[in-house]
Amino acid sequence: MGTDVYIGKGCTIEVDGAIGDGVLIGNRVGIVGRTDHAMRQVGVAVRHADWVGDHPERLSRPVHIGDDVWIGYGAVVLSGVVIGRGAVVAAGAVVTSDVAPYDVVAGNPAAAVGRRFEAEQITAHERLLGVAVGDN
Repeated sequence: MGTDVYIGKGCTIEVDGAIGDGVLIGNRVGIVGRTDHAMRQVGVAVRHADWVGDHPERLSRPVHIGDDVWIGYGAVVLSGVVIGRGAVVAAGAVVTSDVAPYDVVAGNPAAAVGRRFEAEQITAHERLLGVAVGDN
């Protein structure tokens, strides 16, 4: 966990991983595994199927959230995802794959809908934040 991180009310974090510096995670965000429950066990009700707690070797892949990221209200981030530095995840988005640095993503599944800054603005932003060159 980085420094200066805000995690909103009612969030659920059920995976290993890392959260960078200056991150804002809105209320009711879920950061959860995608393989936690065995849903294809023939003859077993899903309620009683194997789950990750019974099989630690099946632990979900970690989530990595870069510095200066904003994850909006009610978003869901699935295990194994990398959210790049400076990215924004819209409220209610379902993030199933990696998010490039400074991309703005929305929807289900989340897809890029824009960029937070233009290239020259990113350079200035990172310089002002004291980010080392090549430290993306």
